[in-house]
Amino acid sequence: MTRRLAAARLVIASHNAGKVREIAELLQPYGVSVVSAGALGLAEPEETGATFAENAALKARAASAASGLPALADDSGLVVPALGGAPGIHSARWAGPTRDFGNAMAEVERLLQALGADGERRRASFVCALALAWPDGHTEIFEGEVHGRLVWPPRGDRGFGYDPVFLADGQTLTFGEMDPAAKHAISHRAVAFRKLLAACLQEMNHRGTETQRK
Repeated sequence: MTRRLAAARLVIASHNAGKVREIAELLQPYGVSVVSAGALGLAEPEETGATFAENAALKARAASAASGLPALADDSGLVVPALGGAPGIHSARWAGPTRDFGNAMAEVERLLQALGADGERRRASFVCALALAWPDGHTEIFEGEVHGRLVWPPRGDRGFGYDPVFLADGQTLTFGEMDPAAKHAISHRAVAFRKLLAACLQEMNHRGTETQRK
């Protein structure tokens, strides 16, 4: 049975400021205060999992065990079928220790150009796995995905990571150009969040009391 979150404070198991900000915005209507793993001085565990879900789970469990609080971890990345699924779970590592996603996006484009990639070869998806862990080790995992294609050059300075080169199906703006609220409505993280919220959280009404999600 899915466990509901009763705690009013939650650790976001990430040192990525953009990701923490986006998750905090998504949690705001649910009366949950958040603190990042970075703010608590928690070390980042080595991501040894073979999938997004495995990596999200190990990060959430490590943060929860270290803090004594429930912890939410996100593992997400860009999947390009023409590149054999790369960068995939290594999306952040492609940006290097300085998290230079400009270089990472340029490397993706360089590899695509080497393939003569156009049309269907520019297809890509963003994948997100969210893991919610408790100090006793219990973990719930939710996954989301959004499909689209890659554009070049990058467009927009909103969002983070590979957002400026990702154009979701049916959209005219990249994730890097979109207003955050518009991105939250359709992103891979939003898809995973809707599943998590429906299963584990209750929304707060305007008086600050809980309302059951149907």
